[in-house]
Amino acid sequence: MTEFVATLIAAPGNDAGLTAALAALTDAIDAPRIDWLAEGEAVDLAFEAAGDGNAPALARLVAALPVDLVVQPAANRRKKLLVADMDSTMIGQECIDEVADFAGFKAEVAALTERAMAGEIAFAPALHERAALLAGLSIKTLGRVLAERITPMPGAGTLIATMRAHGATSLLVSGGFTAFAEPIGAMIGFDGVEANRLLVENGRLTGKVAEPVVGPEAKRTALERGAAR
Repeated sequence: MTEFVATLIAAPGNDAGLTAALAALTDAIDAPRIDWLAEGEAVDLAFEAAGDGNAPALARLVAALPVDLVVQPAANRRKKLLVADMDSTMIGQECIDEVADFAGFKAEVAALTERAMAGEIAFAPALHERAALLAGLSIKTLGRVLAERITPMPGAGTLIATMRAHGATSLLVSGGFTAFAEPIGAMIGFDGVEANRLLVENGRLTGKVAEPVVGPEAKRTALERGAAR
């Protein structure tokens, strides 16, 4: 038998859904040990089971409720490496969409961003196409967007600080741009940052991105490289 931990997570204000999910799992798991991580938001249920801890069956029990469920072996729960995306993940915005707003192309760029995120078009061509629409924009605009439009996700700093406190490494790997990823990574507390670099001439964006493009595979590469290190 292996010790597992089933963690239920709910957005603030979803106390009823979390309570219902907790009741469902408590009925299904034999004598779990319950530990509240944050009252009304997150709770652990520790238990012993064979195989995968019956994760699929537990997931079905709470599938209709407004909660997330994570089931994992207790032995490997405390992670040593975190690789995170930036846009709409560690921050609440898509940086390139906000920059495009200053250039008068937000609708066009946002549509391309959405299609690329959905996998409808290849990432690199979509990035080049979006960057081209920004040609001629002053580099100072990037600073304005960072100062006026970009906000960290609630809990982002706490997450990275907690990882660091337990000796873990946190890497921010983004298909966005270093002009945002580097200051955001430093602000939140990441140990390393990887992103695309916008090319600049005479204080203005050229509409081009330095090669090679940091795309979706860069996250896998960063994960494998970080794990090996």
